Amino acid sequence: MRFAEHWSHATVVATRDLAPTIREIILEPDVPTGHWAPGSHISVAVLIDGQPERRSYSLIPCADGHLRIAVRLADDSRGGSRAMWALQPGSRLEMSNPTSLFKIDWSRKHYCLIAGGIGVTPMLAIAATLARRDVGLSMHYAAKSREDAALHDELGALLGDRLALYHSAATARLDLAATFAALPTDAVAVVCGPLRMIEAAKHAWADAGRAASDLCFETFGSSGRLPTREFRVRIGTTGQEILVPRDRSMLDVLNAAGFDVISDCQRGECGVCAIDVSRVDGEIDHRDVFFSAEQKHQNGKICPCVSRANGTVTIDTLYRADELPSQAA
Repeated sequence: MRFAEHWSHATVVATRDLAPTIREIILEPDVPTGHWAPGSHISVAVLIDGQPERRSYSLIPCADGHLRIAVRLADDSRGGSRAMWALQPGSRLEMSNPTSLFKIDWSRKHYCLIAGGIGVTPMLAIAATLARRDVGLSMHYAAKSREDAALHDELGALLGDRLALYHSAATARLDLAATFAALPTDAVAVVCGPLRMIEAAKHAWADAGRAASDLCFETFGSSGRLPTREFRVRIGTTGQEILVPRDRSMLDVLNAAGFDVISDCQRGECGVCAIDVSRVDGEIDHRDVFFSAEQKHQNGKICPCVSRANGTVTIDTLYRADELPSQAA
């Protein structure tokens, strides 16, 4: 595991809508979290149809020792965003300690921040940290509309003309190739947004001849190419088929069926939960950022924490815990 999680409880202090589909939630943790790194997130425990689940939300700067998150009410939600939107002041929930998955080199002199949609939430803390330093800084923010651009006013007050907003009514569109080409050679880019934005940024960064280690990214929402729908997983060793409903992950369903699938980030970033695939009757929707484009094309493995499929996926070398052979004393 890359980090140790410690869980405690928190109380919802207040909620308000930052945009038509984005709700801010202020939490007061029972145990003070202390300082957390820019770009950190917390995981929260939610009940969806009576089943325990976890969701991760980035932290936004907040005063008085409170924690501030924002949750997008997703059309294709698996139930997590609906559960979070149902919270009211006084509600109690269980949360993990703040943790950051960003690996940012803070010693550089030039930084470019790129956010898409709800992926803006970790950027406010990162931008605030960089704005206090004598560095070159620009930020590019793509949203569905000006009304949907949550935190834009706070970012604008912080960055001024170093912030560019792109939306459907804007005259200019975000051109990643041109943006990266204009950066100094030692610049670091930090990207957070939907999978399509991450993949586009990775391609544009590589095409610009820049070091892969200078592109830091975090996915948000595990969006994919295909609509979210139910699909089937076939266990190659037994032929057993398991239905993965639209509102649950493949990882959750396999664990609930008694197959102990090890995992870590549960965000499609670390690859710990990757499972071998022997056959695909249909199409896999790879929603991770761990595998390369070539590996995804080969369909040899799948990250069940976020990736889905249309049809049936046959997986190999998976055993139920109660079927493992006993060890001699």
